[in-house]
Amino acid sequence: MARRTADRDRSTLARHAPLPTPGPTKGLLQIIGVALGVVLVSAIAVGAFVMADYLNRFNDGAVSLEDAPDVEPPAIGAYPGEFSVLLIGTDECGEVSTGLLGERCSEADGSVLNDVNLLVHVSAEPRNVTVISLPRDLMIPTPECTTPEGTIASATSKTQINSVFQRAGLSCVAKSVTDLTGVDIPFAAKIDFDGVMDITDAIGGVEVCIGGDGIRDEKTDIDWAAGARTVSGYEALQFIRTRNGVGDGSDMARVSNQQQYMSRLVKKIMSDEVLADPAKVLKLANTVVDNIDPSDELANPIRLAQLALSVKSVPFSDFVFLQYPVLPDPEDENRVVPDYAAAASIWDALDSGQSIELTGDVTNNGGVELVDPSPSTPAVPATDTPPSASPAPRATLDPNVSGQTAAQETCANGQQR
Repeated sequence: MARRTADRDRSTLARHAPLPTPGPTKGLLQIIGVALGVVLVSAIAVGAFVMADYLNRFNDGAVSLEDAPDVEPPAIGAYPGEFSVLLIGTDECGEVSTGLLGERCSEADGSVLNDVNLLVHVSAEPRNVTVISLPRDLMIPTPECTTPEGTIASATSKTQINSVFQRAGLSCVAKSVTDLTGVDIPFAAKIDFDGVMDITDAIGGVEVCIGGDGIRDEKTDIDWAAGARTVSGYEALQFIRTRNGVGDGSDMARVSNQQQYMSRLVKKIMSDEVLADPAKVLKLANTVVDNIDPSDELANPIRLAQLALSVKSVPFSDFVFLQYPVLPDPEDENRVVPDYAAAASIWDALDSGQSIELTGDVTNNGGVELVDPSPSTPAVPATDTPPSASPAPRATLDPNVSGQTAAQETCANGQQR
């Protein structure tokens, strides 16, 4: 009986209320909806895969920083408050640089020097960025440190800064720089020769300026005429390594030239040419993860994004590249010692959180020369400051502190040696 009733009901429905046949438009919309759903789910899955891949690769071999300050866990959004990052560039030869530099790499005999030492400080709101280069020939006292192997490296009264990594690792470099500057360092990372080449390649090269008589430096195999030159790969490494080819041939002259490169690198990365190209951004992210050895607190792509968001709108005039001020070492004419009095003005400026006013030259050793801004200079990033707002007060540095802002244009003061 129940079955017959059900049959009758089905028959009535079919006779009096026929189900509508989907039209072509509705069917198309359903297909599009399904397709969009597949795309969305796929995008989420790919994003999750990429993030997991980044986390696994970036956490591999991360270094703990001894006595580093506590920081908040990584979160979406800009980092709250001020922070500092130590970046060191070592003279390690990777697969590519070994093939290019040959004898230079074989002569290293396993020793690894931190020849480039950059202390990057980002203020709280309103944001400004200060990058302090510490010359490789700088002689400093170093604290007692725990090495990566768990042994203790004794404190020293005077050590060349570029030997600290070889002696006791990245953590000891950070600890030594904190002792010298008074700046707490929660984040640190290391990059080698291959990393410099790969990162420059990832953004399509960096256009640098060569002034003077051009650069001729047999030690880095450079013989370049004056003028603009886009460097990438091996040429980028040659440019930042040249010492005899710029200024007075000192390490401080080389630092000034490296600051020209860093200034132009920042402008290239923050330009639409990079940021508006998703493929290039992803390539850059992959390259950074593959080539940078981070400290524990930096070993997270979300943390990197958090720090990047903190500086994305800083005007180029508030991106300042400084050279740590030095004096001749009375015990060795080829080395330098800290000029503590001049350096004090830097730490006072960082403590104030104010933008920096440079009163010294762009270089104290002739490494670069200041030129008029070129028509190709990228636009300054937008800020939230109303056009009518009064200029904020700036912290003035000692005139013995040399440096430049990213808004300034400098050219390598090339020498023919």
